Amino acid sequence: MSLKSKLHDLKEKYKGKKMAPAFNALHTFLYLPNEVTHNGTHIKAADDLKRTMNTVIMALVPCLIFGMYNAGYQHYLAQGMIESANGFLGASFWTIDNLLIGAWTILPLVAVSYGVGLAVEFLFAVIKGHEVEEGYLVTGMLVPLIVPVDIPLWMLAVAVIFGVVIGKEVFGGTGMNILNPALTIRAFLFFAYPTWMSGDKVWVHGAVERDQMIAAGQSNLDAISGETILGSYAQNSTVAYDYWDMFWGLIPGSVGETSKFLIIIGALFLIFTKIGSWRIMLSTVVGALVMGLIFNGVVDAGIITDSSKFYGLMSVPFGQHLIIGSILFGAVFMATDPVTASQTNKGKWIYGFLIGFISIMIRVFNPAYPEGVFLAILLMNVFAPTIDHYVVQGNVKKRMKRLKVKAA
Repeated sequence: MSLKSKLHDLKEKYKGKKMAPAFNALHTFLYLPNEVTHNGTHIKAADDLKRTMNTVIMALVPCLIFGMYNAGYQHYLAQGMIESANGFLGASFWTIDNLLIGAWTILPLVAVSYGVGLAVEFLFAVIKGHEVEEGYLVTGMLVPLIVPVDIPLWMLAVAVIFGVVIGKEVFGGTGMNILNPALTIRAFLFFAYPTWMSGDKVWVHGAVERDQMIAAGQSNLDAISGETILGSYAQNSTVAYDYWDMFWGLIPGSVGETSKFLIIIGALFLIFTKIGSWRIMLSTVVGALVMGLIFNGVVDAGIITDSSKFYGLMSVPFGQHLIIGSILFGAVFMATDPVTASQTNKGKWIYGFLIGFISIMIRVFNPAYPEGVFLAILLMNVFAPTIDHYVVQGNVKKRMKRLKVKAA
């Protein structure tokens, strides 16, 4: 008997019982559902929620693979075991050693994210008696890409449970949540375990452990500095990376945020497949550039001098804000979440612009943690329904005025 037949038999056996959602989920995950509509349909399309989620995952896979290579590269580079990669195609970057180190550290993050998250999803489905929703398929891939490479697995597990339960299930599950679950998980990690989510050690594999050994007198090696570009600017210190390093992603950072080239490729793929909103992506970029220009104008006018703690990030050329930090990753893969983003076309422009604008504002005014895109997106998730409400009401008022003019 084939696996498909066995799963179908189990599905029929437990039909109407508590465990039915679990068997239904396994069956539909591996095979196409064998149920069809019995009445006429208004819209006929080949896509469904599972295919939509898988499309986003395909856009994220290149960032995941690159993140594995970069994790190993940053580890060996910080220890002085290899020279600079000499560009995106440098021989010292695309090596099996870098990939093995990266896979050894990152794949457990992926396993914990999916394992714990789906376990919570299955549990709620069984308790509530509804089908297992596919919404966590993308969240499970996003979470490992937005955390430091050495985050303890138990911390990640606790954060995933919190994010799925508080960020989604309490609102009714996929499609009902008002906050992006992946960003809810990251926010929990940042506020619950800040020492593991910021600083100049957490972004390079082995740096935290080596620093602890040195502090305990167990090692006479030099400490590893994994300071990010944002951290350097926040301290008004010299940045050791050029523009191409920032663009290709040969810099320390969270697993999936570093390669802006691959993020742009993912954005084009999502736009081509009509999964991601180009309006939100573009307006987020515009909002970030406008805020960057404002800060550059303040510096050029002499209002802020180099003695100010804000000078370093205010003086960053406005265009460079897009290739440092995670604002581009957030704009493409986080802000475009169709559940938590604005739904109206005009609302998407406003929503995205404010995300970019507020992200750079937080980045500059919070030198202790010079990255604000996840806070900006969570904030605008809350205000997205309000934005849509006023957009719709504005359209209603315009139509009412036209009716009055015609009636007159």
